[in-house]
Amino acid sequence: MRAAMPLLLTAGLVVSLAACSPATTTDASGCTPAPSGSSSSGVTASGDFGSKPEVDVPFPTSADATQRSVLITGDGETVQNGDTVEIEFTLYNGETGVELSSTEYAGTPTEFPVDEAQLLPGIVKTLECSTVGSRVVGVIPAIDSFGDAGSEQLGVAAGEDIVFVADIIAIAPPVEPALPRADGVDQPPTEGFPTVVLDADGRPTITIPDTAPPTDLQIAVLKKGDGAVVADGDDVTVHYVGMNWNTKVVFDESWARGEPATFNTAQVIEGFTKALVGQTVGSQVIVIIPPDYGYGSAGSGDKIGGTDTIVFVIDILGIA
Repeated sequence: MRAAMPLLLTAGLVVSLAACSPATTTDASGCTPAPSGSSSSGVTASGDFGSKPEVDVPFPTSADATQRSVLITGDGETVQNGDTVEIEFTLYNGETGVELSSTEYAGTPTEFPVDEAQLLPGIVKTLECSTVGSRVVGVIPAIDSFGDAGSEQLGVAAGEDIVFVADIIAIAPPVEPALPRADGVDQPPTEGFPTVVLDADGRPTITIPDTAPPTDLQIAVLKKGDGAVVADGDDVTVHYVGMNWNTKVVFDESWARGEPATFNTAQVIEGFTKALVGQTVGSQVIVIIPPDYGYGSAGSGDKIGGTDTIVFVIDILGIA
């Protein structure tokens, strides 16, 4: 199912946020959940928590605002707006009762941000104020989901309700904020590498030696951090400076833009990936990247030729 998750996330950016659920009783945590209604209370789901349930949707559903009912009440922490939750879920078409998508229910729950800027408003209203260990159902009208456009990829026509059944497995711990600069312990310099001098803010200046560049990929740690280890496929926040060894010209740097960059380790050139994976947050690394591990014989623009070796100094600031 996992391909369907981005549809639930990104659609929330374009759907109207105008609909508001009627006020209901505030619970002990101070949270006010969306109210139950005849459509949500009519949905049944049998089976153990955490396993894919047998769901019966009395279609067609009809809801003017998102309706939320609790099928299993958990005794864990209450989900609040702004949390990231780990859930297993199944999604149905409220008009036909047809299953649209589902997680695998295999011990690898999906993370959803409980935030209407990132997620369909009706999904947020279903999850918010629920407790960990609960199974909840939301009957979500078009105004809180896919609106007049529907979702052709999911099989939701314009104006149709969706029915969302979710087991709330956990609230994910907050992501550590990114560091402003690498704060690891200085390491001894490596012979043959460019020298690196930092200004008061941590911005590196690279000096390339007057020698031919090495022909193989080389990586050295300038500062050793004590944070989490970067894994292949992680989204990593970094500051970096990139310099062409052959021309001794800086071709790109995040420092000049005034903010770090975040990207997936699988979405950059191979040499940059190898410089990151296995390193720790708080570290600063320097990598010498020959063309075979960089932009190849095509080069990149007018600043990196097909035979040029490039150098990056990278501050690893966080894992997003």
